[in-house]
Amino acid sequence: MDGQWWQTVEHYYQAQKFEDGAYRERIRMAHTPKQAAELGRNRAMPLRPDWETIKEQIMEWAVRLKFRTHKTLRQQLLETGDQPIVESAPGDYYWGCGKDGTGLNRLGEILMRVRAELQAEESQH
Repeated sequence: MDGQWWQTVEHYYQAQKFEDGAYRERIRMAHTPKQAAELGRNRAMPLRPDWETIKEQIMEWAVRLKFRTHKTLRQQLLETGDQPIVESAPGDYYWGCGKDGTGLNRLGEILMRVRAELQAEESQH
């Protein structure tokens, strides 16, 4: 993505929060997605000013590319049919369902949109 290889969507997403190229590279090179996420939560580094406006677009773009790139993962996503997809993240009320199920589940929504796109493409072939 963006002319570079990224280990995971997490690495890419977290790096996009920042304008500082050296810090973005540090996140890209993090050994694990957890380390990338920890670096992405560092508020000693300023977030890019438009982050809240574009964060969902970045996540959706990265998720879409992941499932277009990796055939096995694409098949696994398609095999979920029309079942609801919920990001089971008790501590995350934005991307996940939260502890009590009242979270926004934005990642689940993105996954379902990408799945619908892939299903539509499959039906055309």
